[in-house]
Amino acid sequence: MKYILVVGDGMADVALKALGGKTPLQTAEHPNMNLIASKGSAGLVKNVPSECNPGTEVAFLSIFGHDPRKVNTGRGPLEAAGIGVKLGADDLALRCNFVTVTGEDSGVLLDHSAGHISSDESRCLLEAVKEHYENSGSIEFYPGVSYRHLLVLRGGKYSEKIVTSPPHDFLNTPIEGLLVKASAKEGQATADMLNKMILGSKEFLANHPVNRARVKSGKNPGNMIWPWGQGRRPSIKTLQETTGLRGAAISAVDIVNGIGRYVGLDIVKVPGATGYFDTNYEGKADYALKTLEDHDFVLVHVEAPDEASHAGDAGLKVKTIEDMDRRLLGPLLKGLKEEEDYTIMVMADHVTQTSDGAHSRNPVPYAIYSTKQKKSRSRGGGEAVQFDEVFLQKSTADTVEGKDILGRFLKQGE
Repeated sequence: MKYILVVGDGMADVALKALGGKTPLQTAEHPNMNLIASKGSAGLVKNVPSECNPGTEVAFLSIFGHDPRKVNTGRGPLEAAGIGVKLGADDLALRCNFVTVTGEDSGVLLDHSAGHISSDESRCLLEAVKEHYENSGSIEFYPGVSYRHLLVLRGGKYSEKIVTSPPHDFLNTPIEGLLVKASAKEGQATADMLNKMILGSKEFLANHPVNRARVKSGKNPGNMIWPWGQGRRPSIKTLQETTGLRGAAISAVDIVNGIGRYVGLDIVKVPGATGYFDTNYEGKADYALKTLEDHDFVLVHVEAPDEASHAGDAGLKVKTIEDMDRRLLGPLLKGLKEEEDYTIMVMADHVTQTSDGAHSRNPVPYAIYSTKQKKSRSRGGGEAVQFDEVFLQKSTADTVEGKDILGRFLKQGE
C-alpha cells in the first residue's frame, strides 16, 4: 500500500464578503478534491488544540500523530532542521523574518514578508544583519527562502521564557505593542537583547541599496528583522517508529521540511518549487509519483493558499486552490494506477483568514480515498460530496482530533 498526503496550507477559510459570503473552497472549482471526498470519506479535523497557537508547526505535528501540547517546543528549532542547522541541547532557535514597517519611531507592521522579497535580495540584507549582530559562537543568522530566515542563540545564557509575535497575525499594528516580552524574570535579558536588535535593524536596513532599489520600483522593503517562534531542540518519534512506513516530504517551506526531518522523512527537492503562487505544481506531482517507487508514504505540501490569505487576496486564494486541484491533484490521480494499491488524503492544515491574514483554530476539511474500498461511500444518500468547510460541517457527524487523523488515514488503507 502506498500513502499520499496532500496538504493545502491555510486552504480553509471563513465566509468572505469579496466572495459573496462564501469561502474560497466553496467558490473554487476543485473536481479532484470533490472526487476524493465522494469516492472515499470526508469530514473535518481539528489540527490545532484549543491551548495552542494556530501555527503550521502545531498543525503538522498533529497531522503526523503527535500531541503538539507535549512535543512542540517552538517553531524555531523545526525551521532549523528544515535548513539543516544542528542545535545543541542549550541552543535557542527563532524564525527570523524580514518585514516592512512604516511611519515614524518604531513604526507600524505593514508586511510580514517584505513584499515577498526574493531570496537573492534577502540574503544580501541578511549579510548586513550578520555584520551588525553576529558574534563568534553566540549569535548566528542562517539564510532561508525569500523573507524566511533563522536566528540561533547558542549556549545556555539565553532564555526561552519570552513571548514573541507571529508577524502575519499582526499586520497594520504598531510595533511598540508587538515587541518581545519576558514571560518570567529570567527571560528579561533575552527580550531586551532581541528588542534592541529589532529596533536597531531599521536604522541600517532602511538605507541599504537593496531596499532603496525596492522602494524606487514600488516594492515593499525589508527594513526590519522580526524574530519569533522561539524554542529548543525537541524529541519526536519518527513515522517509521510509529507506523513502520518509510516516508518522504515534498515542500518548499523550511518549517514543513524541518518537521519532516524530525519525523524521519526524506526531503525531496523539486526544481521550481517556491513556496509561493508560482510554484511548480506539476513538478511536485511528478516527483511524488517517482518518490513512491521506493517509499511507502509521501507528503506533498503547497504553501500558496496560505500566502494568498496573508496577501488579503480572495480571488488569488481561489486561483491557488484551483491550481492545486488541476495541476497537482489531477496529474497525481492520473499517475496512480487503480490496479496498484494506494490511499490518498487531501486536507488543509489550519484556517488562514483572508479577511485579516490571521490563522485560526477552527476545524478544517479532509478527504480520504483508498483503492481498498469496495465501493464509493458518498454522504447524504449518494449525494456528491463537496470538499469545503460549510458542506462538511453540515454533513459530518463528528470532528476528528488532529493527532488521530494519521491513524484514520492509514486504517482506511488496510
